[in-house]
Amino acid sequence: MDDESNHNLLKRLEEMEDRVALLERNQELAANAHRRAFVRRFGLRPPMWTFEQHPPRPLELASFPPAPQLAANAPRIAIVTPSFNHARYLDATIGSILGQAYPGLHYHVQDGASVDGSIDILKKRGDSISWRSEPDSGQSHAINLGFSGTDSDIMAYLNSDDLLLPGTLAYVANFFQARPDIDIVYGHRIFIDRDGMEIGRAVLPAHHGTTLRYADYIPQETMFWRRRVWQAVGPLDANFHYALDWDFILRAQEKGFKFARLPRFLACFRVHDQQKTAATYAVGVREMRTLRLRSLGFAPTQTEIRRAIAPYVVRQMAYHWSYRLGLVRY
Repeated sequence: MDDESNHNLLKRLEEMEDRVALLERNQELAANAHRRAFVRRFGLRPPMWTFEQHPPRPLELASFPPAPQLAANAPRIAIVTPSFNHARYLDATIGSILGQAYPGLHYHVQDGASVDGSIDILKKRGDSISWRSEPDSGQSHAINLGFSGTDSDIMAYLNSDDLLLPGTLAYVANFFQARPDIDIVYGHRIFIDRDGMEIGRAVLPAHHGTTLRYADYIPQETMFWRRRVWQAVGPLDANFHYALDWDFILRAQEKGFKFARLPRFLACFRVHDQQKTAATYAVGVREMRTLRLRSLGFAPTQTEIRRAIAPYVVRQMAYHWSYRLGLVRY
């Protein structure tokens, strides 16, 4: 069999895997239709994976805690925003980062040769940001390009449709200075719609490494890590297009780096119709299966995954409702 025949065979096998993954997903959805309806009706679905929790309402930024006073010799922070044809959201993302007024910030936008007006937005920012616009092979590649040559103590990336909440950088910097034993942090998240209106919140319990091997519950837009993590496990694997952050997180956990969930809302995740959705779901299923097989040594069924993460989900719901009822505040 020649190389072209091998290539065609592998492509057909991959297409078959994608169709099987979608079929399994559809069967799962159909089999659980009544259970899901009950869960939605009585508010029992895990809020961390429920984006639209209530009708859109204004995001009241003034209601969040102010930025804390920075400690002396605040750590340097490097943030990269990968972007491609996201002109509608890009300026708000940039503004949420520059609005932090963090003194030791290096902020870079890595644009994938957009043709929708993104370049004009970047040019208008002048020297307040670093940016490049050039073709790339995907989100992971763009982030790696963005971090190339940077020198900082703390690193993070924020997608071009998400937002940082006020005071996040100062809060994260102070935590890292106070806790030299912690390597990676993340926090609570807010869901916003395409117009920037709030549609939900997710309050998370303490970090749980075993659950993380079965499901990625860490809100990527809230995550920051020390440079030593990147030096040990980075860069991002450009072969991943859907589960790139989970791959990075699992590699960090396997290396023994320590995680902490911070008791604060740190960022907003934007929900809109241009995201990776059904069109790339099969790719996501395949990548998540690969990561579970690598981390666990086997590919668990959906039932096994639900059973494994159930204790964490119960805790998450308890935290969520404690917050909703005003028993705890962040």
